[in-house]
Amino acid sequence: MGGLLRPYHKSLSQAVPGRAMLQRARIIADYQFGRGSGDALFPDGTSYRLSRTRRLRFLFSGEERIATLRASDGLFTLSFLGASVLHDHIPFPKLRAVVSKEVSPFIAKGGNAFARHVVDVDPEIRAGDEVLVVDEDDALLATGKAVLSPQEMLQIRMGVAVSVRSGAMKGDITESQRSG
Repeated sequence: MGGLLRPYHKSLSQAVPGRAMLQRARIIADYQFGRGSGDALFPDGTSYRLSRTRRLRFLFSGEERIATLRASDGLFTLSFLGASVLHDHIPFPKLRAVVSKEVSPFIAKGGNAFARHVVDVDPEIRAGDEVLVVDEDDALLATGKAVLSPQEMLQIRMGVAVSVRSGAMKGDITESQRSG
């Protein structure tokens, strides 16, 4: 009987067989980002950690986080590593919000992308989606959450279009600079 009860561990990586958990992550990524994205984001050898409730939470490549599975809606938020993998995998303009070159350094440091700086956007993005913020040459600047619809990003001249989660460069952006 004692063999059936497993001791509690903070990192419950072995609670569910690895391949099944990795397959679950790939299915979610394919649903969220498009077919083939799961294999691109989470190749064999990807490690993961479970939450205290024994659900999939974090996925890693070595020691670096690729993505986090949000408990609130069951979808992924991307680290910059995850965003760069998707950027290489998904052709332009899918999942992208294109900003003007003038604000590229600010956004690359983690500043939010404001609507007045968005010059193009994937028309299939919805508010709340995870997006890649790129410059006009399709260089990846950041990853974050779309706050506005594509039409609003292009028509509205005020407000945050993409709430940036992770920029390409680690910089000293203060909270007041981030918000505008």
